[in-house]
Amino acid sequence: MHSQLSRWTATAVMISLQLSGIHHMAQEFKFGFVAVVGRPNAGKSTLVNRLVGQKVAIVTSRPQTTRNRIQGIVNRPNAQVVLIDTPGLHRPDSALGRQMMAEIDAALDAVDVLALILDASEEFGQGDRRVIERASRFEGTRILLLNKIDRVPKSRLLPLIESVGRMGDFAEIIPISALTGDGVDLVLEKFIEYLPAGEPHFPADQYTDQPERFLAAELIREKAMAGTFHEVPHAVAVLVDSFEETDRLIHIRATIYVEREGQKGILIGRSGASLKQIGTAARKELEEILGTKVFLELFVKVQRNWRDNPQLVRQLDWHLQLERLAGE
Repeated sequence: MHSQLSRWTATAVMISLQLSGIHHMAQEFKFGFVAVVGRPNAGKSTLVNRLVGQKVAIVTSRPQTTRNRIQGIVNRPNAQVVLIDTPGLHRPDSALGRQMMAEIDAALDAVDVLALILDASEEFGQGDRRVIERASRFEGTRILLLNKIDRVPKSRLLPLIESVGRMGDFAEIIPISALTGDGVDLVLEKFIEYLPAGEPHFPADQYTDQPERFLAAELIREKAMAGTFHEVPHAVAVLVDSFEETDRLIHIRATIYVEREGQKGILIGRSGASLKQIGTAARKELEEILGTKVFLELFVKVQRNWRDNPQLVRQLDWHLQLERLAGE
């Protein structure tokens, strides 16, 4: 009887230890940073917005829409994932381009996971090899995302996975469609899996760290880019001159900069019609995001060759703007 009791006791202790281990595992909270990198127009911002569930990065069909690193925060019961959206990797040919590449270097500093996103619907080329080589220099966990599979015949997908998998050491290779959401839940699961245990750094209801005035400037730029053509979208920069909040509304004054008089004329349009359309679209989306009435005033100015003007380019980086304001 004593022997049988001992076996029961030992079994009970084992079950208790197992349950304790399961409980400990269930309570382990993950926190960390994931940098999303890739070539221009690969779908980085679309993926970040979908994972966050809120619009934190503007999206257009134009390459190099993202110019700053932007953090989107994903909150789950077992994790807080900070996604860092980055400009598209490219060869810089201006002060703006050089700052954009510096943004990528800053994003890769001390992150836990690098998510490299490639456009699977395009022919794999030298530019893709360069970004894989750049990702290979990252010493942490690397995950490869093959995006836009909604445009790829299934017969092409497996050979593509096998060929790119031989080019780099990736912990995971996941086919996704950031546009439709296909595979995106698995991506988040894998991000969390590879993050370290840690406490959340942001409140559970916060989904970005960027200031509202920067978001306002980005939304205005998005509408200006969507409503223009040829060289105009890439020549557009937006600075918020004032952002005043009252109990009833937010009053925003912003200036859209372009490089030539002809571009200014296109943005303003006949009798101001184009500028009014840009302002209306930006105001409506800002009201939806900010949850209050917005009074938006827009102005257009010519700043010749601003993309090669380091002083103006620095003003577009809200991280530097905050540092300057903190020092005043």
